[in-house]
Amino acid sequence: MMRKGLSLREIRREGLAALLDRLGPVGTIRFLQQYETGRGDYTEERRRWLDGATVPELVEGIERRRKAE
Repeated sequence: MMRKGLSLREIRREGLAALLDRLGPVGTIRFLQQYETGRGDYTEERRRWLDGATVPELVEGIERRRKAE
């Protein structure tokens, strides 16, 4: 159970300890290798994706994707 008021450093330490306990060293490393910091400028890319889009258009796109799943 997670304690309230943990610092980010404490959360990171607790999280790694939980991964090590559950997955072992190799599994923990494999899990962490799945994540990367990414590249590019998300804010600029997002502006391009959403440029001129209206809320109804966005809702329609979400609903279309949900139906396709």
